[in-house]
Amino acid sequence: MGKTIFFDIDGTLWDRKRKFPDSTPETIDRLRKNGHRVFICSGRGRANIQDPALLQFGFDGIIAACGNHVEQDGRVLYENLLPEPLVRRSMAVLRENGMPYILEGPEFYWFDPEDFACDPFAEDLWNQLGPRARHLAEDCSGYRINKFSADYSSEQDYNNVKQALQEELDFIDHGHRVIEFIPKGTSKATGIAKYLELSGTDPDDIYAVGDGANDLDMIAFVKHSIAMGSGSERLKAIAEYVTTGLWEDGIRHAMEHYGLI
Repeated sequence: MGKTIFFDIDGTLWDRKRKFPDSTPETIDRLRKNGHRVFICSGRGRANIQDPALLQFGFDGIIAACGNHVEQDGRVLYENLLPEPLVRRSMAVLRENGMPYILEGPEFYWFDPEDFACDPFAEDLWNQLGPRARHLAEDCSGYRINKFSADYSSEQDYNNVKQALQEELDFIDHGHRVIEFIPKGTSKATGIAKYLELSGTDPDDIYAVGDGANDLDMIAFVKHSIAMGSGSERLKAIAEYVTTGLWEDGIRHAMEHYGLI
């Protein structure tokens, strides 16, 4: 019977410049030809999983926004959106503490790239998203938001924000003063659990591959966990198997190790 494999994107399927070895799409193709299901499982909002160079690998489904969006074969199975009052309150708290932010949804991202003067990522993201990028408005009515992220320059500002929002949101610190804010109690692991519930997939038949901080829950949750050799030491310490780095054909080696290709 076919297995189900969940792949993180950045640092796993491709690098920070959106480059990847030929072995990665070749491995994804072989997995599917062998009867396995292949999913993206990403912290990115669904609106930011659109790059043709990535999607041409061929995926059976996508778990996005740290588990708050689940789809299979192009059909949305589950969507967890932040309530509008919480979005409004979060925006106000972030503005009060001088933290520029990006609201991340299944259809659009809302942010003002000029607010991120010290972070060139925002301008790059705006260009990548094209028509899916929209400027912020004072009134966020109608915004469909799964999560958001923000930059901070002051530890005190971040602590103020955390104090104000910690009862309703969880925080993932990626280092480099970038924080993800996600609905309380959710993660890539809860997204996979929701997929298992809705699809009836046997938990013993799932694998996950990741490299960074927001992969920790996923790697701890699945039966067969794989950390990229180029990934974080914390992740490698808890993974069932540590493969080689992305550019050392880590995806192919991991799938060969488990006999999936």
